[in-house]
Amino acid sequence: ERAQRGRFREFYQADIDVIGDGKLSILNEAEIPAIIYKTFSALGLKRFRIRVNNRKILNGFYASLDLSDKAGDIMRTVDKLEKIGPEKVREILTSDLGVRPESAREILDFIAITGGTEEILSALEARRGRNEVFDQGLEELSTVVKHLGAFGVPAENFAVDLTIARGLDYYTGTVYETVLLDHPEIGSVCSGGRYDNLAEYYTDKQLPGVGISIGLTRLFYVLGEQGMLNPELPTAPADVLILPMTEDLSAAIAFATELRASGIRAQLHCEEKKFKQKISYADKLGIPYVIFLGEDEIQSGVVACKDMATGEQTKLDPKATIYRIKAGLDARNQGFVIRG
Repeated sequence: ERAQRGRFREFYQADIDVIGDGKLSILNEAEIPAIIYKTFSALGLKRFRIRVNNRKILNGFYASLDLSDKAGDIMRTVDKLEKIGPEKVREILTSDLGVRPESAREILDFIAITGGTEEILSALEARRGRNEVFDQGLEELSTVVKHLGAFGVPAENFAVDLTIARGLDYYTGTVYETVLLDHPEIGSVCSGGRYDNLAEYYTDKQLPGVGISIGLTRLFYVLGEQGMLNPELPTAPADVLILPMTEDLSAAIAFATELRASGIRAQLHCEEKKFKQKISYADKLGIPYVIFLGEDEIQSGVVACKDMATGEQTKLDPKATIYRIKAGLDARNQGFVIRG
């Protein structure tokens, strides 16, 4: 898509998917919002809302208007409602897609159904019986809503929204979009849905799935812009930089391996650069600890370790050094990624 604020040609996203073998229970579609809620809460976000709909409701509704052949184009248009407004949507429906004005009005009235979850479900119940696919979608949506509380999703973090369609045609059931309530201009930061037929492009085996993607690049770009990221948390690509001071690198390699086995991210700096440049490298990247291993340390069976934040330097045996580093990292990793 076009590169713009918060959207890049290259980006990172975190995907969570559940794939079934032949069948996949609707309960998985109810558990996905719980995953979103727990993930965003763990990051420190509180004011966000998971908006949910079901493509079968939409497909059934458009079928009842004899618009099945245009349903995909209509849903992609309706999906832009917040960006372009109802009048522009109406214009595209009637002028570009050839939808009759009375049908366009009914579409806009349908997606304008708002209120609490129970109010929306009640309004949808009033339309039950007009289309079999619509009824199936309503049943699925009601089931998802019914189990959300038990999965630990608070009512204030969830809403049924009939405008949510997702632009991709492979979604077949429940669809999700997640927005930050204080920053709606960002758009959806986590979206996805149920897909029954996606795997048929690659295999004859039926592999229905449901999943979401968290747009990490977009999310953290805007959070950084808003000053919402916790500057106290370490963001360095390594926890420890090891500077070998001898030609024989065996001791440095062995200690790096020991650090990594203990869950500490260690980087060996073996480039032919001046000592000051190596220290500057650690400082620039914000690496918390630097290890020096010279002849004296190796012969004495100790490790020289400098805390880059405090300047404190110790010479302890390897296990004690590892304990010190882990304790220091634990102390640094307090608090949430995102400030309130």
